[in-house]
Amino acid sequence: MNKDDFYYLGKILKTHGNKGQVMVHLDVDDPTTYQNLESVHLDLHGERIPFFIASLELKHNRKAVVKFQDFDTLEDAESLQSLEMYLPITELPPLKGNQFYYHEIKGFQVVDQNHGNIGVIEDILELPHQALFQVRHGEKEILIPIVDEIIQKVDRRKKLLLIEAPPGLIEIYL
Repeated sequence: MNKDDFYYLGKILKTHGNKGQVMVHLDVDDPTTYQNLESVHLDLHGERIPFFIASLELKHNRKAVVKFQDFDTLEDAESLQSLEMYLPITELPPLKGNQFYYHEIKGFQVVDQNHGNIGVIEDILELPHQALFQVRHGEKEILIPIVDEIIQKVDRRKKLLLIEAPPGLIEIYL
């Protein structure tokens, strides 16, 4: 598996207790989806290495206390501090309706209700205050905010994203 086959799950923050446990931050919408994880991949020197979980106890604010197999001392846990955690993309919970993962809609055709076919999603730009679709329209780039009010329909089978852009947005780029 290469790095593109994984998605970011969270980060190990610090040790917890003296029996090899660590406190982790889960960078996910619903941590309960991950409460029965058997393993995660930790980023060690640029490689994604699988680590098996002995126990995982969810806390508040997307935090969890995790005990990895064969990590039984404070010193063992210290060696894991600040490591990023990943899971294979194949383990993502399926989404329905207009919900989508950013990686899955790259390459989708974007059709606006008023302007018709405006291009293909080339990338997702995750800016601090707003994520944007980066759409390629010939030689031009169109940036569209990723907000529920704009997205009308996600058709995974046809790889199509139907939108209704606010008045004037598309015209700025064309």
